[in-house]
Amino acid sequence: MSPDDQVAALLQRGEVDAAATVALESLGPGLLGYLASLIGENDARDVFSVLAEDAWRGLPSFRFECSLRAWLFRLAWHAASRFLRDPWRRRVEPLPSSAASRLAGSIAGASQLPGGRRDTLRALRQRLTPEEQTLLVLRVDRELEWNEVAEVLAGSGEPVSPAALRKRFERLKERLAGLAREEGLLE
Repeated sequence: MSPDDQVAALLQRGEVDAAATVALESLGPGLLGYLASLIGENDARDVFSVLAEDAWRGLPSFRFECSLRAWLFRLAWHAASRFLRDPWRRRVEPLPSSAASRLAGSIAGASQLPGGRRDTLRALRQRLTPEEQTLLVLRVDRELEWNEVAEVLAGSGEPVSPAALRKRFERLKERLAGLAREEGLLE
């Protein structure tokens, strides 16, 4: 039985906690991976907690107009977007740090090993906008169908055309190829 079917059956019986548990246990690792690729591993855990709370609260009113997977990735996208817009992230002046924090930071920075091809690819991905990263991760890494990607990226109810997303994806691939050539990853 698919997670959608399991969650629908549990919701029909009024077992919201069990439905949320099934949804998050079955799709959580993919959601966490998506968040980590978008905002980094450390912050992804915090945002995943917010996503889990959003899912738990929203599940009783979920109408299955799209797949459960698309709905949860949409919640993840919104949670990540809120995180990226938080004022503390845009703070111009860094917070003062203690001597211990400065020392730990300098040691960690000096101890990093030189990056390889994987680090270069990660740096290329970081040069993309969050929406471009989301499009790339959902389609390539998470293998969502175009209609599911459209559901995730739909704003406040505005539909997104899967055909327009496919075109945007083609332009994104061309842009990534150009960036990869600049970095010497492609000939």
